[in-house]
Amino acid sequence: MNCPLCESNNFLEYDIIKSRVYNLCSACGLLYLDKRFHLNSEEEKKRYDQHINDPNDERYRKFLSRIFTPLNNLLRPCSYGLDFGSGPGPTLSKMFEERKHRVEIYDKFYADDKSVFNNLYDFITSTEVIEHLFNPKNEIEMLLTRLKSNGHIAFMTKFFSKEIEFKTWYYKDDPTHVCFYSENSFRWIAKRYKLDIEVLKDDVVIYKKRL
Repeated sequence: MNCPLCESNNFLEYDIIKSRVYNLCSACGLLYLDKRFHLNSEEEKKRYDQHINDPNDERYRKFLSRIFTPLNNLLRPCSYGLDFGSGPGPTLSKMFEERKHRVEIYDKFYADDKSVFNNLYDFITSTEVIEHLFNPKNEIEMLLTRLKSNGHIAFMTKFFSKEIEFKTWYYKDDPTHVCFYSENSFRWIAKRYKLDIEVLKDDVVIYKKRL
């Protein structure tokens, strides 16, 4: 199985946990679950239905502020955005709308309106989503075609590093988490697609699309 981010076949078997095989790409630093162990759509949906995303939950809003605050500080007034993977209780989009931005949402299970991909956006967010993607290369490339020049795209996901004790890392225990991005993975994306990059803490990265 070639790397689902950079398509390199230069990878090593990194770990086997409960018979699930994880490979580490030597080219871009992505750690990924072998596709033999991916859930089907029905199994995925059952897992996502367990998520409780309440727009009125202040703790959830505080969690999302890790990506909301730095991105909002970069936006012009009344910007137009897309929240990709908005989940069963869209919240981040509401936070931006409260600041007078206009935001579309997309989620393949809860808001599957592909007409949103006909538009061009000033900013795109994807919070706790890219770790679920079976083909992140295709999804990232598609999103970049929907982003205006000088626009921003922001991802939020827990970063993987070799310093993490992977066998006990809680983030890999969610069976829908199939890709784990290192900081090198995000810097590879920036170089490959000619994006400016800002890495914030260990779970947020913001890109700017060049002219």
